[in-house]
Order: sequence, then structure tokens, then C-alpha cells
Amino acid sequence: MQAKRTVGTASAFAPAPEASQSYSYATLEGQDGARTELAEEVALAIAYNGISQAVMLVSPTDLEDFIVGFSLGSGIIASRDEIYDFKLSGCGSAMQAEVEIASRAFWEMKQQRRQLAGTSGCGLCGVEAVEQALPELNVLPGAPLPPIQWLEGLRQRIGEFQPLGRHCGAVHAAIYMDGNGQLLLGREDIGRHNALDKLIGALVRQDIPLAGGVAIVTSRCSLELIQKVLRAGIQTLVSLSSPTGLALQWARRHNLNLIHLPQHSAPRVYSPAMEIQA
Repeated sequence: MQAKRTVGTASAFAPAPEASQSYSYATLEGQDGARTELAEEVALAIAYNGISQAVMLVSPTDLEDFIVGFSLGSGIIASRDEIYDFKLSGCGSAMQAEVEIASRAFWEMKQQRRQLAGTSGCGLCGVEAVEQALPELNVLPGAPLPPIQWLEGLRQRIGEFQPLGRHCGAVHAAIYMDGNGQLLLGREDIGRHNALDKLIGALVRQDIPLAGGVAIVTSRCSLELIQKVLRAGIQTLVSLSSPTGLALQWARRHNLNLIHLPQHSAPRVYSPAMEIQA
């Protein structure tokens, strides 16, 4: 009997801590009594069909979006239809997510774990073999670059989607701009990968069209972020920080538009590659 598909809602949702809390501190000069808001984080253990897969440190907000986005962005599922249900439990700084996925996705996840058993680590965070770090991904069909007007004043405009960052700092943000150049939604997290996972999960759960849209990240743009947007099918990525060389190579190889938005100069299009006129 096929499980009921309930993507978009989590059963038995467990309350998480606040996104930030007030803490006291003292200065080196000996003054005390002051207080400040600090971003919180929790350890979230994720299991698929009863098998533990990962423990992630995340900001305790939008955890439903994170579970869906992490599952897609990590290649555990190929589409949201392969998540049948999930539930969150736990309290305080330790939480658990039990995710029920389709048999095909579960079988492939087990096969990957079995093939990697006994291999030595390659030194990448959470990766047990080079094949995992450099997977075969589909090439995007290609899309026009966004008009330059869409990026004007972008650093200032995305501030409204970073309430936690403005309040206490220490977090990254990922924001989505739709095919009309309108900033639509954003997600924040202590982890740059987590913020993008949350954004992708929110887009999927809300059935937001991705055609012509742009993902914007406030963090360093490395290969892992490129892989996540490729798996999601987003065709343009704008980063407020420079990409790595490997991220650039993958963007060009997979027809992903990759744009860096420096703080004090014009946007730089790294992908597609542009011919330099003599």
C-alpha cells in the first residue's frame, strides 16, 4: 500500500527554540550588565525510512522547508513527490526529523551507502568519496541573463528578507527573485548551505514557478551551492561574494548563469563565458 503523500505539512511538529535569544556579556574593561541578541542553532538529526543520514546544525526556523530542500539539494530525492511524509520531534537544542520517502529513492540511498562502505574519506565535509563530491548532474537548457535593472540596489533591497541578520547577525541568507524581477521570499540560517536548502524547500512547497527566476545568496559561492541550484532547476545564481574557480567551471559546464555582485562595482558575469574583445 502506498503511503499518503503529505509534502508541505509535517506531522507531529515539534516546537523549536526561538531564532535568537538575549544573553548578558561583560567587557574586558570589567563592565558588565549589558545584553545582546544572539542567533540560536540546533542539532537536527535526519533519518530516511528509519535510517539515519545526517546531523545538521541549523537555525531553528523554517525547518519544514529545510527538510524538503536538503533532500532535493543533496540528491536524496529527485522530486518532491518522492517525500511522502515527515515529522519533527525533540526539544531544546536536539531535534529529530523522520522522513518517509519513495522506495526508489530509498533504494538508491542505500545503494550509495553500500558502495561507499569501507572507502577512505576524501576530506570534504560530509562526503565519503570523490564520486559523491563530483556527481553527474543534468545540464540546464540555458536561460537569458537577467536585465541589469533587476540588480540595481539589490544589496540594500534584500535587507527586508534578512530580519534575523539585521537583528543579531551571524547568519546567511538566500533570496528568490521571480521571472518579473520581483523579490519574492527569503530564508536565513547560520549555514550558507542551509539557507539555500530552506529557500529551495520553500519554493517547492509553495509551487512557485522557477522559469526565469534568480536565486541570490549572501555567502561565499562554492561548488556545493552550484550543485544545489542545478538540482533544483534554478537557472540563474547571483552571489554577493566571489565564486570559487571550481564553482565557475561547473556553472559554465551546466549552462547555469553565475553572476557576482561586488559591493562597489558593476555585476560580473562569470557564466556563460563572455568573449573578450581585443
